[in-house]
Amino acid sequence: MLFLNLLKESFLFAVSALKVNRLRTLLTLLGITIGIFAIISVFTVLDSLENTIRNSLSSLGDDVIYIQKWPWAPPPGEEYKWWEYLNRPVPSEEEYEQIKKRSEQAEIVNFAASTLRNVKYKSNTRENTIIWANSHEFEKIRAFELQDGRYFTPFESVAGKNICLIGYQVAQDLFQGMNPVGREIKIQGRKILVVGLIAKEGKDILNSGGSLDEMIVLPIRFAKTIMDVKSENTNPMIMVKANPNVTISELKDELRSILRSVRTIRPKEKDTFALNQSSVLNSALNSIFGVINFAGWLIGGFSILVGGFGIANIMFVSVKERTNLIGIQKSLGANRKFIMMQFLFEAVMLSLIGGIIGLILIFIGSIIASNKVDLEITLTFGNIILGLLISVIIGIIAGIFPSSKASKLNPVEAINNTF
Repeated sequence: MLFLNLLKESFLFAVSALKVNRLRTLLTLLGITIGIFAIISVFTVLDSLENTIRNSLSSLGDDVIYIQKWPWAPPPGEEYKWWEYLNRPVPSEEEYEQIKKRSEQAEIVNFAASTLRNVKYKSNTRENTIIWANSHEFEKIRAFELQDGRYFTPFESVAGKNICLIGYQVAQDLFQGMNPVGREIKIQGRKILVVGLIAKEGKDILNSGGSLDEMIVLPIRFAKTIMDVKSENTNPMIMVKANPNVTISELKDELRSILRSVRTIRPKEKDTFALNQSSVLNSALNSIFGVINFAGWLIGGFSILVGGFGIANIMFVSVKERTNLIGIQKSLGANRKFIMMQFLFEAVMLSLIGGIIGLILIFIGSIIASNKVDLEITLTFGNIILGLLISVIIGIIAGIFPSSKASKLNPVEAINNTF
């Protein structure tokens, strides 16, 4: 009970001191507000960027191996030997068929290739649209929803029918709000019937092939009439999804064995293919964002430090101005703990109020920024707690020395204002 009364009295003294010196309080708040705004806004943008990138990567699938010519990253501890990868052959349909036939660890195997083409609908033209050609297994290996229409039938895929699925943004640009299903588009003069409209997925800031919004999906058999799926320019790849009870490591070992056999690679020769997976990119992202977060702490830390010095300076001035009052309080029986808590509360309140104002500014700024850029910037609960925690800690550190000095004043000397 005594402790609660002490907190109450200290709180009231601190509030009274802040009200009396409004201008000084405002200037002190400005310093800590700028500090919290700087450090938490950096973390808010970084967190939003990281979440967006990781969401883009998640569409690649954690249990999918991408067989390609070029690796996404060099082996651990090695450099990227592009000169060795340059002469590698690209994955082929024949290898895709062999993997389907021989693999026991794979649940789904899909062959894909992509290119850029101009797409027309009547007088509307969309230039450099991504054309993604796939075998029939595409819908099983890549999760997506159809807003309207249907997927290809097995017969249509095998027969190479001139049909396609169209991405949300492509549909908006070509059809301008009309339902594209049942209408015909033209690619290189070839008429193609739209049988399905893919639901909106959102922008892929990595351009990693994660979002289907700006793509047209074709059956691979038909795509051969408008693109060369054997050319490196179309980035042919084989996508392999593991069985539920099979680890990625086991699948990679089996695929390596099959491909080395198909390509007749000798035991001592290196692989002439890359087995890529999203975890490689996630590991790289962890390292990159680790460095960026450290830089954020470093830059924001200086801003917070300046705000902390501002609070400490004001608190020393406050102790000087209230020396007589401290002497009177101590002569009437106030102990060191009460005096110390009084000034410590004032410092923490200054810092906390400044931090809250900074967080409010970040919240408003995140709403404005999200409407201006193609990135959803959100002030998370974790960053709010971090901002408040930093404010309290800075307040305690900045107030501990002035409050300690005030609590050690001699009552007689303080009343005579000899401090």
